[in-house]
Amino acid sequence: MSDLLTAKDLRVSPISRRDADAVIRKLHYSHKVVVNSQLHLGVFLGTRLEGAMQFGPSLDRRKLLGLVEATPWNGFLELNRLAFSDNLPRNSESRALGVALRLIRRQYQQVEWIVSFADATQCGDGTIYRAAGFLLTRIKRNTTLWGGPDGTVISNIGERTSMKKIQATAARTAYKGGADMSHYKALGFKPLEGFQLRYIYFTQPEARARLTVPVIPYSEIRQVGAAMARGKRVGSIPAETTVLNRTGEGGSTPTPTLQD
Repeated sequence: MSDLLTAKDLRVSPISRRDADAVIRKLHYSHKVVVNSQLHLGVFLGTRLEGAMQFGPSLDRRKLLGLVEATPWNGFLELNRLAFSDNLPRNSESRALGVALRLIRRQYQQVEWIVSFADATQCGDGTIYRAAGFLLTRIKRNTTLWGGPDGTVISNIGERTSMKKIQATAARTAYKGGADMSHYKALGFKPLEGFQLRYIYFTQPEARARLTVPVIPYSEIRQVGAAMARGKRVGSIPAETTVLNRTGEGGSTPTPTLQD
């Protein structure tokens, strides 16, 4: 089908949470959904559902509000999850995201900006976001994604209080402890090597004047060794590299999203 159709033949429209979750669990590299996603958009090629995008409030909404001064509590969304199948033709990802952003601009006029995070630890550095006109506002060495001895990957924002997973891991290792990252350390978990990148897109262009953090040139991704595509690192990571976030404020624990 993809040989006959192009990215212009894509259709983006709302779908049920159940259908969106099924697509994300199947196609997203984490195979996990975000429970507080509210807007679910399907990407159709012909009659086939070949991708999904999920938007919702950030888990760290209070911290992120300060990125754009005077943002109302409901004035921004996070792109929580994005995943596309390999059946889609070239340029489908950026086109579908562009359609989604225009839909949000029209239908949700209280939303001034969209934030999302590129997982340059496991997946990619945000090629789709750059193609769609997102601004790069932070490059941070990963501290939020932790890997265990058995290959399990957790995010500390969601797992810090996840007693169910703590107990499941404890049962395998005979370790008994509470819901604290220090206990994950005792179980052999360590932060994965890599970076997290933060991107912002202004659905209301006038709000950009209220951005409180600097815009970072895309070229700095490669310069600091954060470049990654399809889970493969491009270049090396300088040992002295720490953070490119010149205010030192406004960061958050990312929700990983599929980029490439």
